[in-house]
Amino acid sequence: MKISYSPHFKRSFENFSSGVHRKFQKQIIYFLRNIRHPSLRVKKYDEERGIWQARADKNIRFYFLIKGDTYILLDIKKHPR
Repeated sequence: MKISYSPHFKRSFENFSSGVHRKFQKQIIYFLRNIRHPSLRVKKYDEERGIWQARADKNIRFYFLIKGDTYILLDIKKHPR
């Protein structure tokens, strides 16, 4: 699988600290190796639009689509609690 970053994702990602960047980079390795890795907790976020959600860390989520052999990362943001 490949990863594509939407412009919106890139803008959102820039607003996070270097600590979150490091955590995300670790998680994206797991994501590419095994989307079912337990620390990712991947789940369907919006069934109608085909959007999925995964954890970057306990407070940060990233959202993506699956198109063919590509994960399209749409957004990354703090999880609303």
